Parts: sequence; structure tokens; C-alpha cells
Amino acid sequence: MGSFLLLATCFLRLSSLPHLMSTIDVLVVGGGPGGSAAAHWLARAGHEVMLVEKKEYPREKTCGDGLTPRSIRQLIDMGFDFGVSEFHRVGGLRAYSSELMIELPWPDHPTLPAWGGVIRRADLDMQVARLAEKQGVVVREHTSARPLVESGRIAGVELTSDDEIEVITPRYVVVADGSLSRFGRALGASRDKRRPYGLAARAYFTSPRSDDGFMESQLDLHDHSGATVPGYGWVFPMGDGTINIGVGVLSTFHRWKDVNTTTLMAAMVETTPEHWQLTGESQVAPARGGKLPMALSVGPNVGSNWVVVGDAAGAINPFNGEGIAYAYETGRIAATHVGAALEKGDRSLLWGYKDEIDDTYDLYFRVSRAFVRLIGQPGAMRVLTRTGLRSRTLMEWVLRVMANILRPDELHLAETAYRMVEKIVMVGPDPW
Repeated sequence: MGSFLLLATCFLRLSSLPHLMSTIDVLVVGGGPGGSAAAHWLARAGHEVMLVEKKEYPREKTCGDGLTPRSIRQLIDMGFDFGVSEFHRVGGLRAYSSELMIELPWPDHPTLPAWGGVIRRADLDMQVARLAEKQGVVVREHTSARPLVESGRIAGVELTSDDEIEVITPRYVVVADGSLSRFGRALGASRDKRRPYGLAARAYFTSPRSDDGFMESQLDLHDHSGATVPGYGWVFPMGDGTINIGVGVLSTFHRWKDVNTTTLMAAMVETTPEHWQLTGESQVAPARGGKLPMALSVGPNVGSNWVVVGDAAGAINPFNGEGIAYAYETGRIAATHVGAALEKGDRSLLWGYKDEIDDTYDLYFRVSRAFVRLIGQPGAMRVLTRTGLRSRTLMEWVLRVMANILRPDELHLAETAYRMVEKIVMVGPDPW
């Protein structure tokens, strides 16, 4: 009798929780770009979706906050309101290498807009999550998730919110909990340590040029001693009186473990062009940093009833450190194949996600891995950037390659260039 009363009490306690769903079509773990995009597109197709986010919106994220035309395209398709005050539109990239500078507007493209933008991730992620809610997604904040795995399959997910615990049984799970991805690791997903990753840091500063119309990239990064460090620095105008300044270092640099991002950030700030008008009091918050798994370095990205998207899958472009666009894209691709599996009642269709990811990104990320091996040599990075900045035609093409916005008629040229990079690095077939 005592056991019966205990069970009854537990049932009543669980049933009183808000949004309780014992079985749902899809659970999305993580409310960043990849998770919100996957949830949006699944719900838009008519599926029952719950998205859980362990923090509360708006929450800060370590990010450069820059959106290339690839990100803008995805946001347009989801119905994002670019008229909000938090969004600052930019027309292109201003690149520096020592005394050289070139301004490059975003190029025309048949399917992508010729503009980008800057918006704090705290604002962006909240607004995209709200777009998902409008499609019918149940968004639960302050909720963490832990998989209950049986024979490689997610048999259930334990949700913890305000010290209350419940177990749900989603048919499918989209893993989108960021670069650390505790949920993904519990499923056996891990980073291929032979593949590159980045170490980045950023901070916000006040500047009277916060409304500048160009993103800015420093291609000739130096430490305090003046030594070249393979990587990149950036200054992104926020349009609200502040700018985002950051640095990124690649693991292919032979001394990258000795790099201190705090001192590198300080050196970056010291060499920031005068037009930003920084002072000793300009910094408005401490710098924040983190590791960035790149080039789809995390796998497997598909399991029996789950897929991994965005940073959790290592979907970050090594050419420029961009991750937001690839999170939106992989989330949307995941929604297509999870939706097909739901509609056909066939879990094997989930593997179409891996096939499409490979078809879409394999060649591009393969050459990016070769490229970052090349620029891991400081001398090579210096020669490439200074040579490139002297040729506007070359740099316009390089911008399209690095931002992955080549036009369809240019893809054959890209393949030729990719082979050239491979020959320079002398890797032959991709060893990673």
C-alpha cells in the first residue's frame, strides 16, 4: 500500500508540471541558431516539437555577432524582422594586413542577399526562438536535458527544470547544445582530434563609429612581441554605440598552445585603426572566450533516432570562424530528414541527413582544412594576405571563397583553386 501511494504521489507531481508531454514527435536540445532553426522548420511542416534551453532568453554568448549573406538568407526564410533596433546592416568587409587595406562590398549572388548584419547573440537567439514559438514549438527555458540510452537509441530524455524532473519519450531528438555538447557526448559523439579547431575571444567597446557600414577583419595578427600569429582579428560595428572586437587562433599553428588570448586581445585593441577612436575607458565588459570545433569535426552526427547540428557537430567554417550560418543550415537540413522519417515511419531515412551534409559541405571543408594547415605557418600567412590585398580582383574572389558564397557558375573555378591549395600544402588526399 505504501508503494502504491508513493507511485501515485509521484504521478500527481509530474502531471502538474507545465507543458508535460510524455511522447512528442521531436525534442530539440539547445535554443541557439541550430536548435531554433530545426524546431522552426519541423513545426512549420506540422510536427509536434519541444525545444529546451538550459538558460533564459536573452542569454549572452561568446560570439563575433556577425551575419554573412548565408545567415541573412536563412533568417529571411524564417521571417526575421530586420527592422528591429538591435540589428545593424552592413554592406561588406574591410580587410587589413599591415599597412594595406581594401574594402569589399558583399558580391551579387543569385540566391543570397548582397548584405550582411551585426546583432548581439542575446537578441538574435531570443528573436529566432520566438519565431519558432509562432510556428507552434513549445519552448521551455531553464530546462536541461539528459539522454537515457538503450543500445545506442534514445529511449527517453530526462528533463530537469527548477529541481523538478520528468522523463519524456520523443520519437526523435535534434542535438543542438553547442560546442561543448554534453548531450552529444553522452550519445558517443566526439571531436576528431586530427581536425582543426579554433580558440577565440571577444569583448565589447564603445565607439563613435558604431554605425560603420562595414565589418572589419585583421588578416595580419600579431602578439605583443610583434610576432605573426596565424588567425584573424575582427571589429564588428553593433550600431548601438558599441563595437565587437575579437581574435581567433587556429590549432594548426605550431605554437598555438602558448597563445594567451587575453594578451592577444590587448595587442589587437592596441593596433585597432584610429577611426574607431578607442580610449582606455572604451571596454564595457570583460573579454570572453572559448574553443570552436571546426569543419564538421564532431561525429557521428546521426544515430538511431537522433541527429547533431550546428556547433555541436563542429559545423564552423575554418576560413573565417563563421558558425551561425552553418547552424541555421544544418538545423534546416536536419528538419527535412527528421520530418521525412516521421512522415514515412522509417528511421532509416534519418541517414539522409548525413548524406546531404556530406554532399553540401565535404569539398568545401576539406579544402578549408588544407588551407588552415598552410596558414599555420606564419610566413605563409603573411605572404598570402599581403599578396592578396594588392589585387582587388583576387581579394573579391577570396572573400567569396572564405564566406562560402560562390556563384553556381564559379564552382568549377573553386574546384581548381582547391586543388591548388592541396598541392601547396602537399597533402594529396585529405588525411583528416
